[in-house]
Amino acid sequence: MKLQRKILANGMTVLFEKRELPIVSIAFAVKAGGVNEDPKEKGISHFIEHMLYKGTPTRNAKKIAEEIENNGGELNGFTSEEVVAYWCKMPSQHLKIALDVLSDMVKNPLFDQKEFDKERSVIFEEIKMYHDNPRLYVMDEIQKSLYDGTMKLNLAGTFETMNAITREKMSEKFKQLYKPSNIILCVVGDADFDELIRFAEKNFGSEKGKTLTMKFNSLNESKIVERDGVDQANLVFAYHVPVANDKKSYAAIVLNSLMADGMSSRLFSEIREKRNLAYAVKGEANINKTFAYNLIYVGTMKDNVEKIKKLIIEEFEKVSESLEDKELKITKEKLIGNYQISMEDSQEQMINLLKTEIDGNAEEFYKFEENISKVKLEDVKELAKKAIKNFSFFALVPK
Repeated sequence: MKLQRKILANGMTVLFEKRELPIVSIAFAVKAGGVNEDPKEKGISHFIEHMLYKGTPTRNAKKIAEEIENNGGELNGFTSEEVVAYWCKMPSQHLKIALDVLSDMVKNPLFDQKEFDKERSVIFEEIKMYHDNPRLYVMDEIQKSLYDGTMKLNLAGTFETMNAITREKMSEKFKQLYKPSNIILCVVGDADFDELIRFAEKNFGSEKGKTLTMKFNSLNESKIVERDGVDQANLVFAYHVPVANDKKSYAAIVLNSLMADGMSSRLFSEIREKRNLAYAVKGEANINKTFAYNLIYVGTMKDNVEKIKKLIIEEFEKVSESLEDKELKITKEKLIGNYQISMEDSQEQMINLLKTEIDGNAEEFYKFEENISKVKLEDVKELAKKAIKNFSFFALVPK
């Protein structure tokens, strides 16, 4: 597979990976998210994402959905701390429709006041959902235990910040961010790169966008919260790791996989298979351009929380002292296999390339096998050692 990548004269980035199947995944993405927001406006990127599906001067919300879905496509979007994306997956014969609809959305939103007010109420319900879902809640809270500033606020915002956002503030923020120099067009599938370039050059101007760079600091905090109405304790153990442009971030990916990625991982074996203390034991490497951490999530009984925390720390100690090359090699092979499988679906590959471009350059994605293969035993052991010295811990338990 070969990536074609071009930065246009207006600063817009176009990424393309050719596939032969008659399917295409397309995304327009903006290189700013929650991490770029002033704490007073936290949630505005996510709010803008919602509003872009509500209509343009030539398409209402229903027409936007119909043009994609009635032609066999899927339409969706997402907001993260570093990017907001609007995407669809279509039969490739309808590529032009997809480009027209998505580009209209990112260029010409109406921000209708009635829709604005209604959608804010929808987001209030989304905020409540994240709070009421124990697993989602602890995932949000662990980030607050790792960072201060804007990173200590939920990506969807709070009731206070959402109430403070007006239609005028949203329109102003949109005009700042949604300019060609901040936009990535990413396409994976049966298309032509030159046609994509022509479309982007014809349909996007030359205005430069700007993003805020918000400062935040790393923390290590531990907290246990009791709540009525939950039957299971949900806990997260997390620790800072190198950011995406640091080659040692690949050692963090290896350590995450070794510890809690899949049924063969160390902590799944120790916590679930050997001791039957939990059903869910999962790890995640959340590695980005401006921040990075690994986490381990466990769902268990309240009485087991401290026991599991102790088991996690002990397992990191074992890795820091006695990890051997044989186990490291097996973990690398697992990760390389997972990487190869991740490329099968054009939509997943589109997101892979977008994320790697946000981190620096999408071409780095294709060097994953090489970079994982180069990970040194001592780097993994050193990260494990640091994890037990400086970690954050959050648990939501039954009252």
